[in-house]
Parts: sequence; C-alpha cells; structure tokens
Amino acid sequence: MAAVAAGVVLFAEAFGVFMLLMTVGIVVENQSMSLDGLDPAMMSGGALGFGIFSAVFLAGCGLVLLLVGVRDRAPARFARILLVVVAVVHGVLGALTVGLVGWEAFAVLMVVLALIVFTLVAYGPGGRPQKPEAQQGAGPEQGEERTQRQEPFPGEPGPKPAAS
Repeated sequence: MAAVAAGVVLFAEAFGVFMLLMTVGIVVENQSMSLDGLDPAMMSGGALGFGIFSAVFLAGCGLVLLLVGVRDRAPARFARILLVVVAVVHGVLGALTVGLVGWEAFAVLMVVLALIVFTLVAYGPGGRPQKPEAQQGAGPEQGEERTQRQEPFPGEPGPKPAAS
C-alpha cells in the first residue's frame, strides 16, 4: 500500500516539478534575464530540459513503485538503485528546503522520503513484504515441547554438590 501511495505521489511531484521549471524557463526568456552574460534563450532551454529530465525520472520512479505495489514483489536491482537515488535526492532537497521554502515543504518531502524508504525496507531481499514470525508458523508444532538447557553465566557458581 505504501508503494502505491509513493508511486502516486511521485507522479504528482513529476508534474509539479515540470510545471515549475517550465514556468521558470518562460519567465527567464520573457524578462530577458541574464546571469553574467549568459544567453537567456540558453538558460530558458536549460530550465526546460532539466524540467523534462526531472519529470521523466520522477515518473519512472513512480512507475516502479506502482509496479512494486501492484505485483507485491520486491523491485529488481536496477529499480532498487533508482529508488535509492530518488530517496537520497528527496533527503538532500528536504535539507535545502527548510531554509529556502519552510518547514511545510520540508514535511512534505520527508513524508515522500519515508514512503520510499518504507517500501525499500518492507520489500527486502526476500521478494515480498516481511510478515511477523507468528504468521509464518515459525513456532513449535502443537504437542511438541521445547526443552531449554539453562547454562550458568561465566563466573556464576555451578550447581551445589550432593551431600554424601
């Protein structure tokens, strides 16, 4: 369930990032802004290109998370690497966001980070989400008794000898 939620959130984030960077590119071009003599058209194209790259990357990670949630299987090695990269990016952006935007944006990024990390941890190397041992039948069978041998701790006196 967390994988599906994280996938949906990453799709929404991909759309938002694309729209933000497209808007920045349009504003830079319309205002003829320049940074130390750089061509405004190049800066606008760079913002648009980075927006497309970011949107495709986030949507790809969202698709991986949706497939993990729907299939109920762990992601493959390359997909796991993608999810680790997007988790690290969210962590770094969260740290930068506190000072630039505020605590609300930081909280949103940390929720997305938590969903991604939870998915990576829940779908461990075994392939399916980890279940508690009680549900897997790891305990003793009915009618079986377990005997445990109590060993003394080092330095602790042993049993008392029998009186003769």
